[in-house]
Amino acid sequence: MSDDLDTVAVLHDPVRRAVYDYVASLGRDVGRNEAAEAVGVQRTLAAFHLDRLVEAGLLEAGFRRLTERTGPGSGRPAKVYRRAPGEWQVSVPARDYRTLALVLAEAIEELGEDERAERAARRAGAGLALEGEDLPGVLRRRGYQPYEEDGQVRLRNCPFHLLAEEHPLLVCSVNLELCRGMLESLGQDASAARLDPRPGECCVAFSKNNED
Repeated sequence: MSDDLDTVAVLHDPVRRAVYDYVASLGRDVGRNEAAEAVGVQRTLAAFHLDRLVEAGLLEAGFRRLTERTGPGSGRPAKVYRRAPGEWQVSVPARDYRTLALVLAEAIEELGEDERAERAARRAGAGLALEGEDLPGVLRRRGYQPYEEDGQVRLRNCPFHLLAEEHPLLVCSVNLELCRGMLESLGQDASAARLDPRPGECCVAFSKNNED
């Protein structure tokens, strides 16, 4: 736990947290100039925080050209950053909910209780929205990192990533019903949520016209 605590503590600085949130929300390479403009700081300060996030393991760094120019005069490849694939959790005192969740998921599959789990998830999802909140707000607060693409709302992060790797069919079906419960609580059509998995992202997507 101490290593995770040290890693998470790096985000205590508000500028560094803003830099991390911006890069993590995009799902693509981000250059120093772009990050600086996004959070309203100078490039040198943005570079400092970006490299500090790399040192902590929260971001990955690489080099690539940020323009289409090639050949002499095109300049050197720029240093770019993207979210690292690791996962960190901090609990004081120490707790181990992940192991319990894995045990319960395995038990549900062995007992063939998938449908009951899905119904429970639908009910749980109905209680997640706060008064006056819209769907993107609920999703952001729950860690899904929603973004718009081609007339739909997609989710850049899976809050249940660890479980989904071990029990993908169960977890994705439960996640879908959780999201449908959210929609119902907001007075929207539950069928707007559907399974549409994409590597590195959440398995659920929403029809954008059901967002309002």
